[in-house]
Amino acid sequence: MAEEDDPALRTLQSLRGKICEAKNLLPYPGPNKMRGCFCTVSLDQEEVFRTKVFEKSLSPFYGEDFYFEIPRTFQYLSFYVYAKGFMQRDLPIGKVAIRKEDLSKYSGKEHWFSLQSVDPNSEVQGKVHIEMKLNELITDNGSVCQQLVVRIIECQGLPLINGQSCDPYATVSLVGPSRSDQKKTKVKKKTSSPQFDETFYFEVTRSSSYTKKSQFQVEEEDIEKLEIKVDLWNNGNLAQDVFLGETKVSVKVLRNDSSHQAWYLLQPKDNGNKTSKTDDLGSLRVNLTYTEDHVLPSNYYISLRDLLLKSPDFKPISASAAHVLCDICRERYEAVLPVVRLLLHYSKLVPFVTAVAELELEQTQEANTIFRGNSLATRCLDDMMKIVGKRYLTVTLKPVLDEICESNKPCEIDPIKLKEGDNVEVNKENLHQYVQKVFNSIVHSSMSCPTLMCDVFNALRQMATKRFPDDPHVKYSAVSSFVFLRFYAVAVLSPHSFHLRSHHPDAQMSRTLTLISKTIQTLGSWGSLSKNKLSSFKETYMYDFFKSFQEEKCIEEVKRFLDEISSTGSKESSGVEESLILKEGEVQKRAQGRKRLGKKKLQEALAPFDHQRALLSQATRQRSIVHNSHQKHSGSGET
Repeated sequence: MAEEDDPALRTLQSLRGKICEAKNLLPYPGPNKMRGCFCTVSLDQEEVFRTKVFEKSLSPFYGEDFYFEIPRTFQYLSFYVYAKGFMQRDLPIGKVAIRKEDLSKYSGKEHWFSLQSVDPNSEVQGKVHIEMKLNELITDNGSVCQQLVVRIIECQGLPLINGQSCDPYATVSLVGPSRSDQKKTKVKKKTSSPQFDETFYFEVTRSSSYTKKSQFQVEEEDIEKLEIKVDLWNNGNLAQDVFLGETKVSVKVLRNDSSHQAWYLLQPKDNGNKTSKTDDLGSLRVNLTYTEDHVLPSNYYISLRDLLLKSPDFKPISASAAHVLCDICRERYEAVLPVVRLLLHYSKLVPFVTAVAELELEQTQEANTIFRGNSLATRCLDDMMKIVGKRYLTVTLKPVLDEICESNKPCEIDPIKLKEGDNVEVNKENLHQYVQKVFNSIVHSSMSCPTLMCDVFNALRQMATKRFPDDPHVKYSAVSSFVFLRFYAVAVLSPHSFHLRSHHPDAQMSRTLTLISKTIQTLGSWGSLSKNKLSSFKETYMYDFFKSFQEEKCIEEVKRFLDEISSTGSKESSGVEESLILKEGEVQKRAQGRKRLGKKKLQEALAPFDHQRALLSQATRQRSIVHNSHQKHSGSGET
């Protein structure tokens, strides 16, 4: 049935958990029973998370955390275990399906679930809007008959088929002990929310039995045994049609009322009454925490909002409302991220981050440990960079990472991990080329760096210099500890987490990205470069490899890049970053019909503005640098 939404109350759903491990998976038929396996998380039929592939194991240990906000209603949370296919589609081994109503039983706990078989007829989602009426008709000979009118109004939330919206149609059947009349709607093209609005008519009783009655009453026996069955299908054209779900409505709902209209959730075929053998499919260990937050109208939060917005001006900053709230809620997602979003929206983040960073610097005793801990300042800056710098990261890294992942050349340089036939010198050259491409993309991206990030980096640079005036390198390490260590190195290591790649890389590419990330992190760490700390590498092979980059040119390029992204002076907002402040994540094409704007179309629409934005940012930055240079030569002091 359709739910009545309270317009004054919103519900925010989120799911946090961990896919721990699987055990005793069904062996692969054939001589080689071992295979690579991965696990996915789905809301109904929409995949929202995927683990990396665990190679050649029937008891893979994943150990991967996931978190996502749930933007819509759903029926089932499902975990699918797949066997990685070679030159073919991935094969489902089994699944765990949990109804939304049952999530509270498992929330906050770790459980072993037995895998169920994956039946295509049970993979359903969405709902259908149905109207039924019972009409009395008088025939030409004066007899009275009864007519059942069924109207299929619309559907919502139908699944994607092969990643695209489906071509749905509905069949409407009147089913009884001795009859089965079926009718069919027209096919709707490329939509997951089809508008059918088609009406069908069924005769439900014999008119001759009721010729003497002035008011027709359907017999109780007929009402109990008749039902309307609505099946949704995807039109396969030349291929076989795909079952999308069904619902059954007994005609007895019209016993006391001549009209009935309601939403019905689509169910698996035969309501999932068929059971499958599950003893030999294996099991999956999962930890889940499902949360529903009820949000009141915004006027209820005005006092709290105003109190939080006063935080940047509060002295001492440790006693401010935002600082206290973040201290109480140690988990980042509980307080720090919402506070960052709020302060970003009201242009209060820079003074707040500056104040908390200054407090941390006062407690830092050595320059080489600056911003190394997991403090409030570093957590705020991490969230700020992920929100504001999302577009910047995509423009800078995605093209080069796509090129690296598609070419996927061997880059293993650890003698212990080399495979038979590998040439370590060739692998070093491949890795060197990949690192050089990523490094060049980063150090030449300063003109695309968002203005707000530059303002924060400038504040960090000035405070670090003031705190450690005798260290000439601290102005660089204060910035590089964020932009390289916490931004670029992490994105290279896990591109799927930053939506730079759609899925986890395979084992070989994951190892390549790890080596690239370690090298980029060291190249960008000004403290390591300036003090020649090659001994910081625990692995001898990394020490030997990194020496090929130990050149004055690399140091100067890093220095120039850090100078440019932390330059002083006022900067104009490009307008692009402002649209990305409040919501994290990539624009994704969802199962919402053809009116929605997908990721590819959005990128095409924004493409003409990228060049203009870069030119505007470059002109602003150059004016700032020239202005500061003039002030220094004229002896006017710092800006």
